[in-house]
Amino acid sequence: MRAVVAGAGLAGAAAAWRLAAGGDDVTLVEAFTPAHGGGSSHGSARIFRHAYPDLFHAELTVRALEQWRELEDAAGVSLVRQTGGLDFGIHRDLDGIASSLSALGLEHERLTRDAARERFPHIAFDTDAVWHAGAGVLDADLAVHSMVRLATEAGAEVITGEPVAGVSRQGSEWVVDLGDRQLTADVVVFAVGAWLPELAAGLPIPALPALTVSQQNAFFFERPAELADWPIFVHKGDLSVYSLPAGRDLPAAFKIAEHDGGSRTTASGRDGVVDAAARERIIGYVTEFLPAVRPEPLAAQTCLYTSTPSENFLIDSFDGLVIASPCSGHGAKFGPLTGSIIADVARGGRAPEPFLLASH
Repeated sequence: MRAVVAGAGLAGAAAAWRLAAGGDDVTLVEAFTPAHGGGSSHGSARIFRHAYPDLFHAELTVRALEQWRELEDAAGVSLVRQTGGLDFGIHRDLDGIASSLSALGLEHERLTRDAARERFPHIAFDTDAVWHAGAGVLDADLAVHSMVRLATEAGAEVITGEPVAGVSRQGSEWVVDLGDRQLTADVVVFAVGAWLPELAAGLPIPALPALTVSQQNAFFFERPAELADWPIFVHKGDLSVYSLPAGRDLPAAFKIAEHDGGSRTTASGRDGVVDAAARERIIGYVTEFLPAVRPEPLAAQTCLYTSTPSENFLIDSFDGLVIASPCSGHGAKFGPLTGSIIADVARGGRAPEPFLLASH
């Protein structure tokens, strides 16, 4: 099978690797460079966690971790570092999370607010919490580059700096327009992240659900020297906040951000400017809930979310055009598994029911 994969972020790189490793003739096309800073797969710090209140996603994280370890072995690199993780806050479904973790036999503990404060004194918990040992940090940037390398070693061609302008059907094959040249393929995978809403209007596919693109703001604060071990946490209170060690980006820092607290934009129209109001909200949060931390950001950055109305993923095929939007701000942890699902769909398989377009 000849496959063109558009987009070399986590999903596209993973799909290209899985397809090429399976013997397919693969061309990976990236409009910029793999894991470029304008998309959603850059940087060395993304959360891995099993803590989902619904069993469907929790089960997927177990499968995903197996494939992360497979990728590490294949690439000879370390990509996932377990730190443990905490979930708390009045709007966090602690019962549901604990139930999913129990059903999967994953190590976890329900903590009262006082017990949580005693064990993690740098966090001013406002509710009970769930601790689970399997959470950690994954290196998205290194993962993308590793999968691109593995795809190349398996025979894939990689084209960078050339965006896909469109596709058209000619007989039994698809023609992919790159502007100055064209590619032909049996299957075309669109894993273009926040650029999907702009491209989808010109594709011969059914109408997709409304995809919202937003520019999110993330901040880095210095970790106190005595707090070398910094677990990831998700806190849903007045703000919906997540935090994790900053990885290679800033080794002595931690990253913290609001989940989906950004402003609507488009992939080609985003300005990349950190929102001053978001900065003040996070400084206020750090002051209140992380009192041991100096409330002055060391650095800040923006990234893009692409979200479906349900916050679920979209992976579906339409006569050889595969649309892959494993998105909504929680897709990174599933990277290699997402690639396997996309590759299976490209070969004629079917994605899990929640990922399919409802009208298809």
